[in-house]
Amino acid sequence: MATLADLRRIAAALPGSEERAMTGGAAWFVRNKLYAWECHPWPSIPADMREIIASELVVGVKVAEPLEARALVQMSPDVFLRETTRWSEPKVAFRMAAIDDDHLAELVTEAWRVQAPRYLRRGFDDIPTAG
Repeated sequence: MATLADLRRIAAALPGSEERAMTGGAAWFVRNKLYAWECHPWPSIPADMREIIASELVVGVKVAEPLEARALVQMSPDVFLRETTRWSEPKVAFRMAAIDDDHLAELVTEAWRVQAPRYLRRGFDDIPTAG
């Protein structure tokens, strides 16, 4: 089970990433572009999804294409929420309690890539990895 602390650790390692406190919870930006956020049960969210968001930690991330979001939901409907709102499309929301650390790292990093400028992505890709 992934936690908000795990998300914070992953985001902190991404160049140019900045955490901000928002009305609905924490949100992460790269060069003022939102890429990940704690979901809040806003009235505009369908009632069944709002119930899930109100009862557990749900995080949203940007994705490159709407098809990617739909594929994730279809592959793992127990992890990914069907829909939240049309704001910040394309995106996908997922239950933190149902996601493992590796998948969380992949989702957050890819969301950062969607929003990060090319020079930050290149610099990140040039960082040698341990192992």
